[in-house]
Amino acid sequence: MRAIGGIWRWRHNPLRRGTDLAEAWVALSALLLICLVAPVVGALVGGAAQGVLQRSVREQHASRHEVTATVMRRAGVSPSEADPETATGREARTRVVAHWTAPDGAAQQGTLLSGLETPHRGDRFGIWTDAHGRPVARPLDSATATTHAVLAGLGTALLFAGAVEGGRRMIVWRMVRRRYARWDQAWDRAGPDWGRTGAGS
Repeated sequence: MRAIGGIWRWRHNPLRRGTDLAEAWVALSALLLICLVAPVVGALVGGAAQGVLQRSVREQHASRHEVTATVMRRAGVSPSEADPETATGREARTRVVAHWTAPDGAAQQGTLLSGLETPHRGDRFGIWTDAHGRPVARPLDSATATTHAVLAGLGTALLFAGAVEGGRRMIVWRMVRRRYARWDQAWDRAGPDWGRTGAGS
């Protein structure tokens, strides 16, 4: 609004310099880009990310299967689990030796991380596997994918707005430098005669 008001006030102002009007137009252009173009760019990127992520969600849910594993015994503690200073949410989970049946019917056995605090032989817990029964990470869910897409769009819009503002500041900085350079040249020309009687006559 300051840019619009400045342009309107300076249209016929006799004290208006060309650089003042140019700076106002640069500010107005930047404002329009930030308010109108940045949201569109963010929406396009967010929409594209949403499409890619939702396709990944469908592919992961089609290729990964939740099965039930049965505890055989507790596994040995890894060095990272033994050190309380390095324990994290993932490392705090209990390592167990378990067996499960793959989606193709094959029997599988191995060491897994379970959410059981005190696992005992015969306890059951859910795991995700591929079609051959190999443990894999939990598939991405649709809500999480949408959140990532929204963040991608918002981040892109903010980056675009930041780039526009940075460009505006750079343009204004160069204009101010040129203005000062012209003032220096004018002072250099007027310097020898400044203050003399009749100077400039």
